[in-house]
Amino acid sequence: MVQYTLVQSPEVVLTIPGKDSPKARDKAMDQLIELMDAGKLPTDLADGFSPQQFIEVKELSPQDTTDEDAITQAVQVLSNLATLKLKVQESRAEALKIRALVDLLFTDEPVSEDSIAQLKDGFKVLKTFAQTNLRYREARAQAEHARSVLDQALNPIAPDAVDFKKGDPKKN
Repeated sequence: MVQYTLVQSPEVVLTIPGKDSPKARDKAMDQLIELMDAGKLPTDLADGFSPQQFIEVKELSPQDTTDEDAITQAVQVLSNLATLKLKVQESRAEALKIRALVDLLFTDEPVSEDSIAQLKDGFKVLKTFAQTNLRYREARAQAEHARSVLDQALNPIAPDAVDFKKGDPKKN
């Protein structure tokens, strides 16, 4: 079975036995004319219409949709990981400098007003870095699963069926 629809009326679906072919499109054209003659076509095709303008409707199986959703989600998780990794890298050096100043608070050494001011200004940087670093660690754990989902989608051959030393499928 093949199904066709029109750009002008996507709600109209014409079902024809067989697969997509010029003959099937001609049969769909016959059905379209019948709909027009009966006044059941919700759109006017005043500019004309040819069988080549039909759009073939292909329905995804529920499994395909689930797999595609999993892949989309995996890519989003990995994209989030990449963003968080960049943020952590960008703020790490400054956060470590501020962290070193925190140690000054726990010594008996005198601390200058400038150091305290720098420390107070740096608390926001330190807090942001620490929060981002925690989110990065959580995202990294989630990304392990996302990576395996992508690996499964990208590898047509199961990893245990390949001799990685030779790169050839194992021969039984």
